[in-house]
Amino acid sequence: MSETQTVILTGASRGIGHATARRFSAAGWRVITCSREDVPAECLTGPERHHHIVADLSDAASLDAFVREANDYLGEDPLHGLVNNAGVSPKSAYKERLGCLNGDLDHWRTVFELNFFAPLILARGFAAALHRGRGAVVNVTSIAGHAVHPFAGSAYSTSKAALSALTRELAVEFAHLGVRVNAVAPGEIETAMLSPETEMLIPRIPLHRLGVPADVAGAIYYLCSDDSAYVTATEIMVTGGQHVF
Repeated sequence: MSETQTVILTGASRGIGHATARRFSAAGWRVITCSREDVPAECLTGPERHHHIVADLSDAASLDAFVREANDYLGEDPLHGLVNNAGVSPKSAYKERLGCLNGDLDHWRTVFELNFFAPLILARGFAAALHRGRGAVVNVTSIAGHAVHPFAGSAYSTSKAALSALTRELAVEFAHLGVRVNAVAPGEIETAMLSPETEMLIPRIPLHRLGVPADVAGAIYYLCSDDSAYVTATEIMVTGGQHVF
């Protein structure tokens, strides 16, 4: 079993997580996933290569339990990839953008627990297994972490900006373990998180279309593969060129 490449993927039940699990599975990787509920049947890639763990990564006890269970499942096997994809972007009851003045501080804390602290704790928790596999960490950030976004709230945007900075810090420290750390920053991707008004942004996207989850999954897979063996501390913008405006 140790000869099979293994990836741990959070937020795997839909959208980018679903597409990423299928991308790795299609390439022959063993996939360990987690989400707050059982993974939908359409996201399962086969019991021999897909192990799912239910966990709420915004809850400290559940997060710690996930790390323990995943490490127990790995045993002494190496880990070749850790993809921190789980994230949350709260909206008001009227689906309006929550800014610095109207965003509940408890919501801010929840956002940072999942979007920022969970990736840090998971990187620490799987550092030994990643070292055994000379693996890679990929953090899923956002275009909203680089400029004020019309729909993404301030808590989400600042948490993703912090995750971008954490990616650089981890890359330097994990290099001593033989582990690379990079990030993928999606733009407007057709997922459940997307605001209905997003189509108005298409004129500002040079490729003149919204992205699809497979676009992001391909970039994540590249950063975990040997094709990116000399790439670390890098953030790939999967935005159709939107980030240049």
